[in-house]
Amino acid sequence: MVSDRIADIWGTRTPHARDTPWPVRVDTHLDASLTERDVDRWVQSACVLCSNGCGCDIAVKDGRVVGVRGRAADRVNRGRLGPKGLYGSWQWSRSDRLTRPLVRDAGGELVESDWETAMGRVVERSRQLLATDAGALSHAFYTSGQLFLEEYYTLGVIGKAGLGTPHIDGNTRLCTATAAAALKESFGSDGQPGSYADIEATDAVFLFGHNMAETQTVLWARVLDRVHGPNPPRVVVVDPRTTKVAEAARATGGVHLAPLPGTNQALMNALVREVVHKGWVDEEYVAAHTLGFEELKATVEPYTPEHAADICRVPAADIRRAAEVFGTSERVLSTVLQGFFQSHQATAASCAVNNLHLLRGMLGRPGCGVLQMNGQPTAQNTRECGADGDLPGFRNWDNPEHVRQLADLWNVDPMTIPHWAPPTHAMQIWRYCEQGSIGLLWISGTNPAVSLPELARIRKILRQDSLFTVVQDGFLTETARHADVVLPAALWGEKQGTFTNADRTVHLSDKAVDPPGEARSDLDIWLDYARRMDFRDKDGAPLIPWSDPRGAFEAWKECTRGRPVDYTGLTYDKLRGGSGIPWPVNDGAPEGTERLYADADFPTRVDTCETYGHDLLTGGALSEQEYRAANPDGRAFLKSVAYVPPPEGPGEDYPFVLTTGRTAYHFHTRTKTGRSRQLRRAAPDVWVELSVNDAARLGVGEGDVVRVESRRGAVQAPARIGRGRDGVVFVPFHYGYWDRPAADGTSRAANELTMTEWDPVSKQPTFKAGAVRVTRIADATGPSPAPTTTASAPADPDGIPPTVGGPDADVHEHLRATAPPTPGAAGRPAPGATTSADETKG
Repeated sequence: MVSDRIADIWGTRTPHARDTPWPVRVDTHLDASLTERDVDRWVQSACVLCSNGCGCDIAVKDGRVVGVRGRAADRVNRGRLGPKGLYGSWQWSRSDRLTRPLVRDAGGELVESDWETAMGRVVERSRQLLATDAGALSHAFYTSGQLFLEEYYTLGVIGKAGLGTPHIDGNTRLCTATAAAALKESFGSDGQPGSYADIEATDAVFLFGHNMAETQTVLWARVLDRVHGPNPPRVVVVDPRTTKVAEAARATGGVHLAPLPGTNQALMNALVREVVHKGWVDEEYVAAHTLGFEELKATVEPYTPEHAADICRVPAADIRRAAEVFGTSERVLSTVLQGFFQSHQATAASCAVNNLHLLRGMLGRPGCGVLQMNGQPTAQNTRECGADGDLPGFRNWDNPEHVRQLADLWNVDPMTIPHWAPPTHAMQIWRYCEQGSIGLLWISGTNPAVSLPELARIRKILRQDSLFTVVQDGFLTETARHADVVLPAALWGEKQGTFTNADRTVHLSDKAVDPPGEARSDLDIWLDYARRMDFRDKDGAPLIPWSDPRGAFEAWKECTRGRPVDYTGLTYDKLRGGSGIPWPVNDGAPEGTERLYADADFPTRVDTCETYGHDLLTGGALSEQEYRAANPDGRAFLKSVAYVPPPEGPGEDYPFVLTTGRTAYHFHTRTKTGRSRQLRRAAPDVWVELSVNDAARLGVGEGDVVRVESRRGAVQAPARIGRGRDGVVFVPFHYGYWDRPAADGTSRAANELTMTEWDPVSKQPTFKAGAVRVTRIADATGPSPAPTTTASAPADPDGIPPTVGGPDADVHEHLRATAPPTPGAAGRPAPGATTSADETKG
């Protein structure tokens, strides 16, 4: 069957009952002039345009990528792909790519150059700075959540053992640092306890600050297939907007809680209190496997549903009902994302979700799990490999034995590895750049001139003469335009490597085509830098002995041996032909591990844990002595803290709360999705979303141009009169300036408005709690550009054209009777399923 997957984002339903396999549906989208019989080769990969990590095959014709199809055998998606994967994963390969290095000339202009000149300048500046008193502290790396594991690990070794700088982080700090922090604080280590397969088995799905219908569209299709089948799960969602998830909550007898942004912790304390007061606690599990129950009870006691309702501005009855669903359901799956991660008291609220599951013993069983979600496809690898500043392999900075393990592995002196203080998080890296102590900033695969908060400040930092900036990307982004050296990078489909999704599933992505011009993989660029800098181990051998992705992967496996994130049982060959495989994979779990903590034995022992923990209110780190005194011994932590108001709330001058977010049709700053015709037509420009009542009070109609101002900047855009709660303004954060005419000076990037504040534990910026005012400045010339198919649907659709894709958005959906892989054979193909990594038409 053929479907317009712009108009129908989630595709044809394949309903099924609880505890039955998710049916297969293979989605295929090719260049309009081709059919599947025209394809020369299908090359195995997985999609990198959200954190779901859907297995797919890349279609190649005459040396070019011409389409994509889902992999029927893959445990993550059973053949399905979302709009971004279908329309945005390959069309950009023929557009305005960087093909040669650029360097800034004497007149201050970026001009084309060659690799020898460009890398020569980088190395020259690097050596100059290393010779100063600042030494390695003069260097910083700011990377992505979209590269490959092999690239992150190589960068981590260069930074930690080659240079010895603690200034390494990724843009994962902006999206999923809180996921890692919450998992560490509660369970002792990063790593998602749950599995996507829990959707098939659960009785209730709780989505905390997670608009899954737009951020992980295929995962939401998985939920919808349960919702539309027999015995559907109840859905409960915490979100200030009326999303498609909220609609499902109402349809299933669940609850939509729409708290005022910045008040999540008050709500969570009330939910925990209700579960405790109503006797829905698994007392035996709590006594045997947790610490901190009495302190938790005391902390949440003041948060009656009525008290929380006053703070959050939601009905107390809805709080009670949501707690009842959690407390009485046989199996509960919870997911958490940006509505918690990017809001006030982010780590505390996310830990409270973990608390609910610990209180009910809802971990490690089918249908019972927590997914502290990721926002990017390879964010998990950024964290695993140390490219976010942490020690690779989920090791503890404060544990000398963990540092020694890495020193032995890399054959360097332990003092070379910077561990005298916590790693420098991204927000602090940018502050050091601003202050001048960092002189070289190397940015790879990310666009901070659009994605960081308080953009006027970021642009000013990038323009500083004291900062030598290297940008490594596939496009001349807003950030690259400020660089001293721009290095053209190969992108997805143009290089080989592995990556891991939000439920720990590892995929192999094979190279399908050559990169354009002189572009190189990120791995090759960093290997070249290491060679030119002549980094050596303590015996004089090259610090980095590998020269290709497979060699880097084998080195990484040794780094994980015996750690919670154990990859030692994986090989490239094992990852080919069937499904991705969830770690840990080792002698004890040769086919992977569906769920963590089935035995309720948590990695909290002193010699294992990734952190000794923090005060959730202040962020103060606990000492090893304090941690030992608690004697966790494999038990999880019930961590709690009182609600405190956000640093900036609505008032007389700025009466609204701003929340930023995503649409289903774009990813991050649109460097890829904005170059897709179908996705660009579906969501062509920024909009400002207001509630019906707020719009009426302001005298704003659909499409009227409004100005949104904060204490930091302003944005101008057409208004969508939407279905969100009163007092809240929504602006999508994707839209920057690369596709705007230079003469157009209108500000449209949402982060012109956001504030430089961050969570005390995770250090994740608070994008969803600033105060703004709204002014109508011009009449409408038509409806706003907001899609009608998503949470941005108009409150009154009359006269507003529906969002559709048109003929070039056709997707072939093939519903198969073939059974998907069983959980016991995570890496094996389904019988009859297409399995070749590199099929040739015949």
